[in-house]
Amino acid sequence: MEMIERQPKEEREILVAVPGGGARRYRVDGSGRVAGWERAAPTATSPVTLGLVDIQVNGFAGVDFNREDLTAADLDRALSAMLACGVTRCLPTIITAFPDRMRARLRALDRAIWGSRLGTLMVDGLHIEGPFLSPADGYAGCHPKEAMQPASMEAFDTLVEGLRTPVRLVTVAPECEGALVFIREAVARGLVVAIGHTNATRAQVEEAAEAGARLSTHLGNAMSHKLEKNENPLFAQLGEDRLFASFIADGIHIPVYMLQSWIRAKEIKRALVVTDATAAAAAAPGAYTLGDVPIERCEDGVVREPGSKYLAGSSATMDGILRNLMAWFGFDLETALTFARTNPLHLLRYPATPDKGDVAEFVWWREAEGGLRVEAAQVGPYRYEV
Repeated sequence: MEMIERQPKEEREILVAVPGGGARRYRVDGSGRVAGWERAAPTATSPVTLGLVDIQVNGFAGVDFNREDLTAADLDRALSAMLACGVTRCLPTIITAFPDRMRARLRALDRAIWGSRLGTLMVDGLHIEGPFLSPADGYAGCHPKEAMQPASMEAFDTLVEGLRTPVRLVTVAPECEGALVFIREAVARGLVVAIGHTNATRAQVEEAAEAGARLSTHLGNAMSHKLEKNENPLFAQLGEDRLFASFIADGIHIPVYMLQSWIRAKEIKRALVVTDATAAAAAAPGAYTLGDVPIERCEDGVVREPGSKYLAGSSATMDGILRNLMAWFGFDLETALTFARTNPLHLLRYPATPDKGDVAEFVWWREAEGGLRVEAAQVGPYRYEV
């Protein structure tokens, strides 16, 4: 998608639909920050909404975030492509690797965020997915099993030492040695803890929630294809009301009829969507990487390790997922945005609507064949038009 960048210099007013069914008339100054707002009546014209939020994205538009040589220019290219898909806020995600490589990748990503134009505007923090995960077949996914290790705050601190960008979310397997102690310590520090890549029992899921875990990462994926009827990590997490659940609603990771049942189990108030996107998202079919793992995007959009039966992230985009939710389940735009903005921000303890002084983050939509399409998007002083 080709985007034209514009930087408005004068204060302007923008009528924006907000959660709860109302609208706000935002005043945005020349620096791209909210100068003020007032309540207004929504209109029936082409909608303007607040931006989408993706809390699990490993790369985008040919750019792998899990690289030691990631540059600010690389990150800007990926973030501008995400903005073209309606995403205004995200948590770039670093997956399991040996400690020296994870440290190097976290530092490269951190430098890229602070050296880029869009990084400090769009990146709310980092999501670290690993290395405290299950190495069992099916549960490890494409994460390198040999790099997984027991959970400890000492190991975590070694990974994140010196980063300017805060870690907001960390995914662990609660059955991993040391995991429950780690969850309690991480929560005490203000981190949001998710469970994922896990073969936990019902009791272990309950213990993780009791320790403060608040999310199931891409629930239904990174699991064995054959589960026990009653004692399995999927049902244990679906039935745990203290956990939000994120879903990859791309039609590849979860069959539509199953996703409908799982959303009903979690209820809309505890469900959110993520892309789990890789460098293969918003990119042509072909070969890419996810850290140390070679991956390929097939013609049908499936992303996997060459020759493997297991998926390796996705090629999904958040605007495509939004269209899926509306087409598959009949959700209106406001409800779809609950999955793609309100609930992720609630999980991270952020307000769902910007206030005076906050970065402006708006998306203009147009009706098209197949559903709503992004017409323009703004984050801070940067407005991108298709």
